[in-house]
Amino acid sequence: MTNEHQDLALSPHTGWTRQDWLDTADRMLAAVRPHATPGNSLIHLPGPPSRSGRLSDGLEGYARTFLLAAFRTGGANLDDPRSAELLAPYAEGLAAGTDPQHPHAWPRPSEVRQARVEAASVAIGLHETRALLWDRLPADVQERTVDWLSELADAWVPENNWVWFRGCVAAFLRSVGAPHQASDIAYAIHETDGWYAGGGWYADGAAERGQFRNFDYYNAWAMHLYPLWYCRISGADAEPGLLDRYRARLRTFLDDAQHLVAADGGPLFQGRSLTYRFAAAAPFWTGALFDASPLPPGRTRRAVSGLLSHFVDRGATEEDGVLSLGWHRRFEPIRQMYSGPASPYWASKGLAGLMLPADHPVWTATEEQLPAERGDFTRAMAAPGWLVTGTKADGIVRVANHGTDHTPPGRPGRDDPFYARYAYTTHTGPELGTTPSPGDRLDDHQRDGDARLGTSVDGQVTVVDADGVPAHRSPFQRLALTDAFALSRHRAHWPDDRAADEAADRDDWRRGPWLTTASVPRGPWEVRLVRVSQPQGDAPVLVGGHPLADGSAPADDGGVLRRADGLTSAVVPLHPADGEVTVHRSEGTNAFGPHSATPVYRAAGPLHAVAVFLGGTEPAGGLPPAPSVSFPTADTVTVHWPDGERTTVPLTD
Repeated sequence: MTNEHQDLALSPHTGWTRQDWLDTADRMLAAVRPHATPGNSLIHLPGPPSRSGRLSDGLEGYARTFLLAAFRTGGANLDDPRSAELLAPYAEGLAAGTDPQHPHAWPRPSEVRQARVEAASVAIGLHETRALLWDRLPADVQERTVDWLSELADAWVPENNWVWFRGCVAAFLRSVGAPHQASDIAYAIHETDGWYAGGGWYADGAAERGQFRNFDYYNAWAMHLYPLWYCRISGADAEPGLLDRYRARLRTFLDDAQHLVAADGGPLFQGRSLTYRFAAAAPFWTGALFDASPLPPGRTRRAVSGLLSHFVDRGATEEDGVLSLGWHRRFEPIRQMYSGPASPYWASKGLAGLMLPADHPVWTATEEQLPAERGDFTRAMAAPGWLVTGTKADGIVRVANHGTDHTPPGRPGRDDPFYARYAYTTHTGPELGTTPSPGDRLDDHQRDGDARLGTSVDGQVTVVDADGVPAHRSPFQRLALTDAFALSRHRAHWPDDRAADEAADRDDWRRGPWLTTASVPRGPWEVRLVRVSQPQGDAPVLVGGHPLADGSAPADDGGVLRRADGLTSAVVPLHPADGEVTVHRSEGTNAFGPHSATPVYRAAGPLHAVAVFLGGTEPAGGLPPAPSVSFPTADTVTVHWPDGERTTVPLTD
């Protein structure tokens, strides 16, 4: 089954068994074999190269699929012929790749930065298959592997999750009696503690200590995974108390993470590297593997099986079994500059649970419903500044974002569509323009996120200039987060066309008014409130709704957009009630389908209230009753919900 979109109302059980997982892993491993070079050291998959080049991309193909093979065979009987068959090409590839004289030798970590990433997958794979592979390697291959891995010692890495690539490699070298850089381990531990924002959430690095703005899936598939795997590799050599500290943090995070998975298994579409897809299952499996999960086994099984089946059923492996660069199907605009053809295989982390034996409770328990299936909920997640809602009727999870923009404060930045939007969901994704060529500025993304060319209106609360160009939001200031509303503030600005690394130019960017904005969500509705402060000028306010994408253009009923499966997106003016509603259409810019459309509100004035809708509707039913607003004081707004409940928001700075 490879439908792009399926019915919104789904069974709470995927029906996936451990055998289904094994079969999926075997198909994924078999699919890449025809793309291996002689000697099996490189795997060149189809697709555009990354900025690191074809040789690095080939190593990525080896390392990330080796990680999958390691999880598939980890803990297997030493005489298991299937494990030997799966690992044989990786043993051969290790011998060829570490041989500088081989025509398909690996790039050296001392010379190619991306090789430092892949070295961690090699190290973890070797640890998990030690008895099956490492212990059976010839001594000269072991020595060459140690030499190759040792080039990570004290090598430069960005101040983010990369610190653990060095840390895990150092732990593996120590575990096999090889020299290692102890300071690499100490640095990773120290920096990780500095990035812990509480509530189970790590920022993926920070411009300065305490500036927690970089929240995304790297918290899930890197910042929790690698520290615990470091402890696993280190065993008794791990620092006292470290394992317990990391386990406690993961337990806390998983209580939040379960609320970010839709009833159809779709994960929240937010943050970079989304082509890793079902790597989003990694923290759930890590929790089970390390006895660090607060979830009952059946709910863990429901989450991970939902995540994997979501992508397999929607075409992620339809290209001869190979994971394509994309989301459901191939969608190359999702790439970051570092993405190569084999990058999607970080999804291998999402199959780590295959190391659990067949009688483990996660495999034997009956699937239990996720929060989005059990009932409507609203949940404030303090660290990322998210107010999360889920609705049982359609299984959708929505996030109102007032805390994460991946941009250091202090100077204006370009909005990154993966971070700076007001809302993210499990059923919609932002419109993505093309990525400008980095030239020789390979690390601009560290400062500017993933700036894209073109103009987008989806998920926006902003002002537009005389040419209709929306202002940017980043960096914004979070003001408040409660269980009922979220509040933030930003100065509207328009980046110019000069190079992104000309930091001084930012002070000269054209500025607009200050905007104080609030999100007040309830069920399928989110009321967005906007106060425009001086200098106001004549710039009209724009509020962009959720972009709806499909294989054909979504139907438009007076600004109410509806997809064939019933998913509906709309904006309803509340104040001023005569605000203009239009529809912005695009093609080839959305990961959820080739044709996309966004409802857009525009109006002038200092105060605005717009009801934004995303949910399932019946073909002839129209929207459910919308909320309304009143203004008890000059600085407060009260939202009146159709069921009689009220939410009052102080719309102040």
